[in-house]
Amino acid sequence: MSDHEHTRESKQLLHLVFGGELTNLGGAEFRDPKAIDIVGIFPNYASAYAAWKAKAQMTVDNAMTRYFIVHMHRFMDPT
Repeated sequence: MSDHEHTRESKQLLHLVFGGELTNLGGAEFRDPKAIDIVGIFPNYASAYAAWKAKAQMTVDNAMTRYFIVHMHRFMDPT
């Protein structure tokens, strides 16, 4: 493995997990933005996915509730 590959693999890639009740099933507009559930910021996709999955499973009975993963590192480092 080259130094560049090692640096890329160990680079911190932050992800935000959040969700809440939507206004309609086909969109991503929240019914009450003040009530958005901020699950947290995670250091990699795998841990963000685990948190997203847990929250999504907890809210499976409410079809209008959705959780999302935002790749924050893409906004912080556009390269």
